Parts: sequence; structure tokens; C-alpha cells
Amino acid sequence: MTVRVSVSDEGRYKCKFADGTESEERELRVKVSNRATLTLQPNWPQIFRGETITLRCDIQGVPNKAVVTLQPNWSEIFRGERITLRCEIKDGGDTEWEYEWRTTSSEKPSNQNELSIRSVSTSHSGVYRCKGRKKREKSPTDWSDPFRLTVSDKAQPVLTVSPSWLSAGASVTLNCRVKDQSAGWRFYWYKTVPDPSHNFYSYELLPGSSSGTEQDSYIVDGQTHTAGYVCRAGRGDPVFYTDYSQPQFVWSADFHSSASLTVSPDRAQHFTSDSVSLSCEGNSTEWRVMRSPENIYLSDCSTWRTMTGSTCKLKTYRLSDAVYWCESGSGEFSNSVNITIQNKNMILLSPARPVTEGDSVSLSCKLRRQTFDSTVFFYHNEKVIQSDTRWELNISAVSKSDEGFYKCQHSGQESAQSWMSVQDTF
Repeated sequence: MTVRVSVSDEGRYKCKFADGTESEERELRVKVSNRATLTLQPNWPQIFRGETITLRCDIQGVPNKAVVTLQPNWSEIFRGERITLRCEIKDGGDTEWEYEWRTTSSEKPSNQNELSIRSVSTSHSGVYRCKGRKKREKSPTDWSDPFRLTVSDKAQPVLTVSPSWLSAGASVTLNCRVKDQSAGWRFYWYKTVPDPSHNFYSYELLPGSSSGTEQDSYIVDGQTHTAGYVCRAGRGDPVFYTDYSQPQFVWSADFHSSASLTVSPDRAQHFTSDSVSLSCEGNSTEWRVMRSPENIYLSDCSTWRTMTGSTCKLKTYRLSDAVYWCESGSGEFSNSVNITIQNKNMILLSPARPVTEGDSVSLSCKLRRQTFDSTVFFYHNEKVIQSDTRWELNISAVSKSDEGFYKCQHSGQESAQSWMSVQDTF
């Protein structure tokens, strides 16, 4: 028997012989061949010269294909965020269709068109595919193309502060960076408040950032003392927050009576094996000494030395170049001091704290084991300002123009350079 079939003829068939025996059942499935149909818009019986028309070629018989989409459509998803994977089908509806999911992740999808995950984790990473079928039809759509979901560890922003050292009247610019800056982030800005008794910082929102800022930068005006800052970012509804950034500091050498750091002996450079003490003074009975070496996280005295009362003694047998400051139990920061520990044969003796305009200042070169027997060169901002046999540089009345970097040189040896800060007369 030969017949012309259509989709309605699908089903299981068998034949029965005259003697009553039956054949095996066979399933008939009808594949709809693609057929092109040309349509005209507008569908007028007669077209006249000068009119605008559209000819459209529609392919019939091509089954709908499912597509997996992600909401929100961010390029990177972080642990803890809320996401929705959706199985999209052209002309597909929520009630008329049934859905099937496959995934290589630990997720066990439902038969709904949406797969919502309230707090995504790395175990949800994997490939997702879906397909759909109208409830009254037997043939489903094709499987969607694979959609790969990658969940990263919780984001931690990186904060930068500029400048590192405060100068009179200067503003401080904070920049907060996260991966994929354009992905709907808002930025929250905080100042750090020391708490020596618990060995951590609490954070206070800076003005105007309670709802976050669209800009990834924030300007602090009027800062005069050493201060610490952190940032974090948030996006989505409800808001997903990143971790806080590592604290970053802007340092001030200016001395103030409520919290101050003194160095003994009072100089910025020291030889290895020297005995150096850092002492905190001010309106508090509880203190900690902090340091921030280059490329290393900050730490307090208790991690590298014992704090005795309000004094910390340095381990000067190690080379180091770090900024030191005090933090009080009342939440204040002291002036900051940059201290260099050298194993060279020569260092520059210069004040560790700012000098006051109009005062006399003496800078000198010091050798570890020998005395000066030839010309000693003193440099200010890389320019020679004295070259003779004197090992001291005396400034009778220091002014703002004397502020800057100093170093000395003798017989091919050169000290490290140190910054001398000059403050106004109070």
C-alpha cells in the first residue's frame, strides 16, 4: 500500500494476514521537509511602479530551537550572586510548553522554563542545555547549543590611593577596581577606624556613598593626617556585595599632639644592628605600631616584635624600607615615618619627622667603620649642593624650598635617599 503521509499519520502500524497472524509493529515518524514560501507585503493583487514592497521567503517545517539565556547577562558571575537560567523558545509560552534540562553541574533542574539559583556557588559551574515540547505535540524542539556557566570565587576589589603622602591642600583620590568594570557595579567607600584591642579596623561610610556611586573613583578633600580607606562594590537586586578591599593608606608626616610617633635615634636611616625604638604618645592609653613595607600587607608590632607599653623596638638586622605609624585605642592615626634599614657602609643622618620652617637643620653622612678622608657630596633632589671635606650639611634657617630628597656620596659609595619634610610655623 502506498499513501502520501503527513504529520497526522505518525504512530505505530502493523498488518494482519488472512490467516489471522499479525506482523511486528513498526513506528512511523514523519519528518517535515523544509518548504520555502514566497510572500508579498503588502498583499495587493496589483503593484504599481514607484510603490514600496517587501518579498519574504519563509521556511516551513524547521522546528523551533531552544536557547539558554542568563539573567543578569554579566560576563562573569561570582559566588553568592543570584542568577536565572532561562530556556527561550520562539513562540514558546510558560503554560503551553514542557521543558527538559541537561547539565554537567551539580544542579538538578526542574521541568520549568526558568532555573533560578538564589546563591550560586562554584558547584553550579558547568554546561547547560534545554529543549521544549508543546504539551499537545509529540515532537520536541532540538536541544539548545551548550551554554557554559562559570562561577568565580567571590570578587575582591583592588583599591589604590593617590598620592601616597599628603601635602598641604592636596586632595586624595581613591580608585576601586573590580573585574568587568562595566557590569552594573556601584561602589561604596569607607574610612578605617583602628581598634587595637581587637587587632582590626572597623569601617565608616564616607559621605555620599551610602547608596554607592556609579563612578569607580572618589575624592577626599581636606585630609590632613594619616588615614586608611577601603572600598567594596555591589550589583543586582537584591544587592550582591563583593568582599572589602585590602586597606590602603595615605600618609602624613605632620605631627599632632593627640597621636604622635617618635623615633629614637631621631633619623630616617639606620644601619643593620642599630638599636631603634618607636614610641607612641597622645590622648590614649592603648596603642599599636603599624608598618607597611612595599608589596607586603601591613602588620602590627606584635607580629614582628614585642610591644612594651607604647614602645616597639625594631629588628634592625634585616634590610627593610617601610612606613611606620601609631594607632590609638580612641581610633586616631599618628604622623607617619619612612624608615630605611641599610647594610651599606654609609647612611644619611636626616630628621625622621618634619622640621619647622625657620629652624636650623643639620644633615650628615655616617660611615659604619671608617672616617671621611676625601670630598663628601650632598645632593638635594639629585643636584649637588655641597662638595668638600665636611661630612655635615648645615641649613641655618630651613624653608619650604629645602623640602625634598637628600643623599650623600663619598669615594664611590652612596647612601640611600631620604625625604625631609618642612612644615609651616604654627
